[in-house]
Amino acid sequence: MAFDFSTINKSSTTSAVGASSSPATTAANDAGSQDRFLKLLITQIQNQDPLSPMDNAQVTSQIAQINTVSGIQQLNTTVQGLTGQFTQLQALQSANLVGRDVVVPGNVLDINSGVGQGGFELSSPANAVKVDVLSPSGQVISSLALGALGSGSHSFNWPAGTATNDSGLRFRVTATSGSVNSTPTMLMRDRVNAINTSGKVLNLELQNAGSVPYSSVRALN
Repeated sequence: MAFDFSTINKSSTTSAVGASSSPATTAANDAGSQDRFLKLLITQIQNQDPLSPMDNAQVTSQIAQINTVSGIQQLNTTVQGLTGQFTQLQALQSANLVGRDVVVPGNVLDINSGVGQGGFELSSPANAVKVDVLSPSGQVISSLALGALGSGSHSFNWPAGTATNDSGLRFRVTATSGSVNSTPTMLMRDRVNAINTSGKVLNLELQNAGSVPYSSVRALN
């Protein structure tokens, strides 16, 4: 089965923001700030110059400032709560990926029924693209000349013969445009074994690549 790049995940995935203090502590700090402000305001009014008292605009402006600060703090608390809920929802949805194949950056050759498969992304058109199949020690055992290709995602098939996924074969892609050489982003297909929700980033535990951020997924197969 060839790579299916029609379902490339364009959305970025996400980070979880941990609250630095408990809601009770935040509420207490807010109440303390407002109390201190009111005490200072009353003291200022009591000790103002009778010949030049504060006008209503000044009082209203200062009250508006403390209300603005309090509103921003409450908004931050709300956003933090929504972020946590979004992360939990994303983890629940991602659980459906367990046992499925995804396309992520990497260069492990996927071999199925005697055919090795891989993919890559070109940031710009290239006049000549070459794929080298590498042994576990990094020796080139075969090469494929793919010719000129446009920018975007591409895949290739390699006749693997008796090789299997246990052979540990990898691949390398090089591209040339005139006299300029470039190294495209290599893509591989991997199996999702588990979902890891620890920390601030949702990670996929893959069979070959190990732990990778969910945002690294290019496509689902």
